[in-house]
Amino acid sequence: MQTRKIGRTDLAVTELSFGAAGLGGLYRECTREAAMATLDAAWDAGIRYFDTAPYYGLGLAERRIGDFLRDKPRESFVLSTKVGRLLHPVPEDKVPDYSYVKPLNFDVSYDYGYDAIMRSVEMSYARLGLNRLDILYVHDIGVYTHGAKKNAVYLRQLLDSGLKALEELKSTGVISAYGLGVNEVPVCLEILRQAELDCILLAGRYSLLDRSAAAELLPLCEKKKTSLVIGGVFNSGILATGPVEGAHFDYMPATEEVRAKVAAMEAIAGERGMPLAAAALQFPLANPLVASVLIGTARPSSLERNVELTRWKLKPEDFTAFEPYTLVAPELGEEAVRA
Repeated sequence: MQTRKIGRTDLAVTELSFGAAGLGGLYRECTREAAMATLDAAWDAGIRYFDTAPYYGLGLAERRIGDFLRDKPRESFVLSTKVGRLLHPVPEDKVPDYSYVKPLNFDVSYDYGYDAIMRSVEMSYARLGLNRLDILYVHDIGVYTHGAKKNAVYLRQLLDSGLKALEELKSTGVISAYGLGVNEVPVCLEILRQAELDCILLAGRYSLLDRSAAAELLPLCEKKKTSLVIGGVFNSGILATGPVEGAHFDYMPATEEVRAKVAAMEAIAGERGMPLAAAALQFPLANPLVASVLIGTARPSSLERNVELTRWKLKPEDFTAFEPYTLVAPELGEEAVRA
């Protein structure tokens, strides 16, 4: 599988990467056997970049990723995890419902400051059972997760001391790159205007359907030499399932407007003899700013099906036919909080 460089670093990642939220039981239980089988399928497909986070299964996904990668040659893969949430143990009957099925017995607290980031890295080492990380992402900072008032506090933590921790970790060789792992564009713009980031893992905002990142963020990333890793290419499923009844967009049931746009896109893809999902998966990679597209699943069959979508060879100009049906996500209210 081809690789692309991350920002100004020497780190290269495969164009397809593996996202581990599903291994932590996101929305449905994932057994250890299913997790290992899915990771085997990813490795067999040539994927060598794996992304996880403490939040995924409240530590479970990091443990499973570490167990899988531990016997692989360390120079053969790239690993990223995230900071911003610290885990602390709670009784089994006090584990909150964060949409993970059968997570570990922990809860989370938010802290984006220097000490918390350093502690988070040490805790991730222990869960992974590995002694090196390649990329750290600041996880879910922004109004989308916290609402405006709380986010102002967390943003100040990051700008006052958190970025210092990340730069120190990079300059001392603990990591090779750092950036943001978020679901919204505004916080990327705010931080990137004040800091030098190697990469941004952006979910759902640079897709065939939702191109919110195109107007301002992409030009700023080009100016700053910041790479993008794109998640959520199917926008919570609708670009994979099509506009069927019950299809989801942006974590919620799709509106009639969105379903109509996707129906038009599906017709365009059909005229070209391909599934809409193939165009959705390949769209971000048509932009050289995008280093990798993240595939998140907990099923080997889904992983193999998504990899198969790359066999349709599209050029950048092939995506212009879809442009009349794109949309920009609505602005979030002050107290908007992601589920």
